[in-house]
Amino acid sequence: MARSPVYEKGNAWLAFCKAVMYPMAFLLGRQRIAGAEHARRKGGYLLVANHISHLDPLFDSVAVRKTGRIPRFMAKASLWKVPVLGQALANSEQIPVDRAGAGAGQNSLDAATAAILAGKVVLIYPDGTVTRDPDMWPMKPRMGVGALALTGDFPVIPVAHWGSNKVYTSYVEGRRFHPLPRKEVHTVFGAPVDLDDLRAGAHDARAIRTASIRIMSAVREMVGEVRGVTPPTEFYDQRKAERLAQRAAGDQSPAPAPSSAPGPPETPER
Repeated sequence: MARSPVYEKGNAWLAFCKAVMYPMAFLLGRQRIAGAEHARRKGGYLLVANHISHLDPLFDSVAVRKTGRIPRFMAKASLWKVPVLGQALANSEQIPVDRAGAGAGQNSLDAATAAILAGKVVLIYPDGTVTRDPDMWPMKPRMGVGALALTGDFPVIPVAHWGSNKVYTSYVEGRRFHPLPRKEVHTVFGAPVDLDDLRAGAHDARAIRTASIRIMSAVREMVGEVRGVTPPTEFYDQRKAERLAQRAAGDQSPAPAPSSAPGPPETPER
């Protein structure tokens, strides 16, 4: 395969990751990559993707690398403590996200912004975790994606996944891994999301929320196209769903048993 005109040279650790990930992705699914021309560009930019399986980073790494670029994932900081994996993450310039402590989230956003402004590619999953939506649609995005997208004038490219959830199904009881028969795993890059109007104004909470919803709405529409179905009009809100479930459980709890303590003596009828 011819080398991409925007090929980004990596180091020995990236070569090691490629040697592991390419064969693994091939064995776990028939990856179908579309819209690669949107990601095959020079300079820094932000990739924003839906999250349907713990295998998504594997297939995303391969898809982005095939465009010639090197993805820098924003991933939970605890992964840096895993032997070998932690070294690979650190030496391939991935970005740890530590949600503990004051200012931890801002530190990861600052690191991501610096990477993009330095001409690198950053990938984020605004769901924050594999989606808990019962129908596997993107969840209500965390506002960090909007805050990051408004820090500079760089492309924000939506990415849609479908199929990795059929290879490995997260958050279910029983058998999760279904590698055979091999499934089609779709990775689709879209056109950059237009944020010019928001970047020109004040970057307040409303602008950040609007940017987050606009970006994730573009991702959701692309997921609908890949699946061949109409997406929902609202995002699944995990916290709201948990509150409703707790309320429903409380409403269905049995009534308290009558007290066995003796009551006051009855007044005789007259």
